[in-house]
Amino acid sequence: MLCRIVRPSTSTWTACLPPASSVGHTTQTFLQSTLRSVGQKRLIQTLTEKILQQYAVGLPEGKLVRSGDYVSVQPAACLTHDNTWPCALKFMSMGATKIHDPKQLVTAIDHAVQDVSESNLKKLRQIREFAETHGIVHYPAGHGIGHQLMVQEGHSWPGSFAVASDSHATHYGGIGCLSTPLVRTDAAGIWATGRTWLRIPPVIRVNLTGTLPAGVTGKDVIVALCTLFPTDVHNLAVEFHGSEETMASLLVDDRLTICNMSCEWGVWSAIFAAYDKTLEGWLRNKATDAVKSKGQATQERINHKRIDELFANPPTGDSNAVFAKQLYLDLSTLSPYVSGPNSVKVATPLGELIPRNIKVDRAYILSCTNARSSDFAAAAKVFRNAAKANSGKIPRIADSVQLYIAAASLSEQKAAEDSGDWQVLLEAGAQELPPGCAACIGLGAGLLEDNEVGISSSNRNFVGRMGSRASQAYLSSPEVVAASALSGTISGTGVYKTPAGYSGVEYGYGTGQEESAEVQQLDSSVEPEGTAEGSSASGNLLPGFPEEISGEIIFLDKDNLDTDAIYPGKLTYQDNVSKEGMAEACMMNYDPDFNSVAKASDIIVSGFNFGCGSSREQAATSILAKEIPLVVAGSFGNVFSRNSINNALLCLESTKLVERLRATFSDSSKVPTRRTGWTLTWNVKNSTLEVQEGEGGETWKEKVSEIPPTVQDIIAAGGLEAWVKREIQRP
Repeated sequence: MLCRIVRPSTSTWTACLPPASSVGHTTQTFLQSTLRSVGQKRLIQTLTEKILQQYAVGLPEGKLVRSGDYVSVQPAACLTHDNTWPCALKFMSMGATKIHDPKQLVTAIDHAVQDVSESNLKKLRQIREFAETHGIVHYPAGHGIGHQLMVQEGHSWPGSFAVASDSHATHYGGIGCLSTPLVRTDAAGIWATGRTWLRIPPVIRVNLTGTLPAGVTGKDVIVALCTLFPTDVHNLAVEFHGSEETMASLLVDDRLTICNMSCEWGVWSAIFAAYDKTLEGWLRNKATDAVKSKGQATQERINHKRIDELFANPPTGDSNAVFAKQLYLDLSTLSPYVSGPNSVKVATPLGELIPRNIKVDRAYILSCTNARSSDFAAAAKVFRNAAKANSGKIPRIADSVQLYIAAASLSEQKAAEDSGDWQVLLEAGAQELPPGCAACIGLGAGLLEDNEVGISSSNRNFVGRMGSRASQAYLSSPEVVAASALSGTISGTGVYKTPAGYSGVEYGYGTGQEESAEVQQLDSSVEPEGTAEGSSASGNLLPGFPEEISGEIIFLDKDNLDTDAIYPGKLTYQDNVSKEGMAEACMMNYDPDFNSVAKASDIIVSGFNFGCGSSREQAATSILAKEIPLVVAGSFGNVFSRNSINNALLCLESTKLVERLRATFSDSSKVPTRRTGWTLTWNVKNSTLEVQEGEGGETWKEKVSEIPPTVQDIIAAGGLEAWVKREIQRP
């Protein structure tokens, strides 16, 4: 792969952000927060920190938030989807009877919309009745995917903070709304109290330069970022910055795609710090549409007066804010990219794949990532252009290919129909599916079968996610999907032309400008747990928190072991799976033999970014069902970390242990789940990890992070559900 990369300067900044200064808290606008000062001192904040400042509650007087702080927040909006009924059951089991703020909540049925079984229809009725009883906005099956509805219906708003019980909540950052995924228990807690907890992550600035060439899309941007910087943004808050010219080359639909799939990149959040004419124009169009065809409630959320107020005082971070890291990508040097097979972190320029003649069996234009009217227009254009050489007749897709289309929302499908693009795709042989997640989540018609190859405009191509574990899945832009369906092999549209003298993608660390050799950034803007504000003193454990955990290590030698691999999507929305059934399904897509190899009280050790991917709570609870008390990894995906805390599954990071295991077993045959004979003992009270490397082997100790009291309290209570119940019952 051609590229030119600039490594970070050795003279990076290592100082922590300055302490918070004193100032009154406000939830109004950014006017006061852009210049907060006391005397001559001032805390510099990023856009991410400034937005969270507005939604943090219960702060000490004068406290300004920064990366590393544990805060209680009251989001402007919270979305749940098909998991609404499980959330409702948690809500009721907490002892709650009244929704704290119905206007804060949105429900949308979008995952299992093709499931007409009586059990699913019963659940959908229960969700609808619950929403009606409590006055919650509800979008029934067929209206669209929740993330698309959040932005098009005005539930998420530029400069606000929103959450969703789904991993692709990062989507809303495309319109400048800070957003992050939570999980079912979090959502139930918000229903009951209006609040949830979070630890503000380090903030990273991604500097976009140049402009997109013809034939290159927002999908290519994020697919490229996933492979060019595969580990640089894990669990960080990302802000996209760029010049007015650069941002003008990225339509809002491109920005939504980039932020949506930033979830697969590994971020905590992703937001475009661009409150520009492009965004304003998009909002104006939505406001006008709301007047023409939407109800009064939509008009109240998205209207020209509200837009006027937003752009009279747009959100902004401090111009001299310090970031944990800065990256840059020159958009003008990008070409079309394809992700896969079966990994979002492996991507190849399309031009290198075309000569390989990779056959395609199924093609998909769907998902919250790329199934808007603009996407269908781009795909239809491929067939319209091909019709010019076919006597004006729209050509059919290759005989060996099945093409599936499902809009991100009913409104987007109507727009595609009104333009004629939808009909062009149907005429070419596409099969229409209802608006919803469809094959992206591995539900409904058209799933990949054994030995088949699929190419999709969706966001994930994990093993087994879109069907058989023995299939291969690639991800690309909608127009590349269309071209591939037409030819029968992975193909391009021919629009992109490689520039003369092209030397590859220009990307690296810093701003991308020559003067960025000593870019101001931090080695880490978050103190290690145990030194951050609010952490526990050594040896100080709350009642009910375990003092020691010990067991035999089973080694799962894989980085990016995703939640689809831990717990299969086909069971995620079955709410009646027994504990025994969950234990049996644990790691099914990673290693079908895991259930017979792993035993109760074992300790799982795996690689880096463990638990990346979707927000399904069962990724944590299935491990607990297997009676495994502890997972150790080089690092964890953010949502899995949150799931583990909320469900009282203990997790611990140890790079040294992973490296020792890999060095020891490097010459052995690759075994997905290995019984090592090693014993791990975690002395929680003293924050030490002791490892006995098998009988007669070396014994060593390592100092590990302490557990903050806020986290201890949740785990000691038995998880967040029990914790909230206890808090509700307090006098």
